[in-house]
Amino acid sequence: MSGPVPAIPSADELAATLRAAGCVFAEDEARLLLAEARTAPELGRLVERRVAGEPLEQVLGWAEFDGLRVAVAPGVFVPRRRTELLVREAVRRATAAVDSGLRPVVVDLCCGSGAVAAAVAAELGDRVDLHAVDVDPAAVACARVNLAGIATVYRGDLFEPLPPGLCGQIDVVVACTPYVPTERVRLMPPEARDHEPLTALDGGADGLDVVRRLISEAGLWLRPGGYVAVETSDQQAPVAADVVAAQGLLPAVLADEELGATIVTGGRPATA
Repeated sequence: MSGPVPAIPSADELAATLRAAGCVFAEDEARLLLAEARTAPELGRLVERRVAGEPLEQVLGWAEFDGLRVAVAPGVFVPRRRTELLVREAVRRATAAVDSGLRPVVVDLCCGSGAVAAAVAAELGDRVDLHAVDVDPAAVACARVNLAGIATVYRGDLFEPLPPGLCGQIDVVVACTPYVPTERVRLMPPEARDHEPLTALDGGADGLDVVRRLISEAGLWLRPGGYVAVETSDQQAPVAADVVAAQGLLPAVLADEELGATIVTGGRPATA
């Protein structure tokens, strides 16, 4: 004979368990986990993973980003709300190109789950030609799920895997590069430090190693009048802007206090 069916705990009981494990938003997390699990054993497995420190989004299998539900697999960088500023700028620049009669090429580098490209597509649909790149195979697999029928996803380092035909033809490049200084990675919350790829976090001694490489190559890939935008911290922004200017691009720093977001942009001068 089969035993009694395990009971699903109440929201308050589950929240107490999560709070004891150090989850700051225990009530919200309890609600999401209860909605995701179909049975008590399934809920138990999800809670066990969360209590062990795995990011909630990886446990659920999705993250909310810019109004979308984006698939996030274990081991894949979790998109942060602050990156919505990057989306906003990409959409603004791409829309200007659309309004001038073009079908702009937009490239999402260091794309992770493909959240930025997915949000751009949600705004502009097939009016843009979308491409996404990441060096991490788990991220590429995840991005291909989120961007199926929306964008072409490549595995490789920055611009390297893109088709040569895009060289000098890209209208907008956006990138949420790794920008945590190496010595600060160990100070990050364990759920990020232990469960997200180091390649998506560690930006080198001052956090700007990948930004420098990206900016040094961007001018070759942008069309005249093209535009690149990268996420940084507010402390790093002045140095990043100097990097942009040193490559002959027109720098600007944009910030959103509500999102806690800072991006540095560079425009390739238009030819006469």
